[in-house]
Amino acid sequence: MGIVYQKDKRSGITYAYESKAYWDKEKKQSRAKRKLIGRVDEATGEIVPTDGRVRKARERAAEPDYKALYEQAMARIAELEAELAELRG
Repeated sequence: MGIVYQKDKRSGITYAYESKAYWDKEKKQSRAKRKLIGRVDEATGEIVPTDGRVRKARERAAEPDYKALYEQAMARIAELEAELAELRG
């Protein structure tokens, strides 16, 4: 078991992976399984832990609160109906 560093060409970020070798009986070859440890800080060379799901977490955080939007819409509709009732007299 060892640590492998791989640089993402698009973003320029270097990631650290834990690499574990195992024997593939079918192919009769050595293979490796990798697990993400984190990204490497360029200034210090330290590995900053990450779970690799930052983008998904941001997308979930950006999702609107549908219940609150519904309640706001219903309150606005009630206001408009009250104004319309006043106008009709």
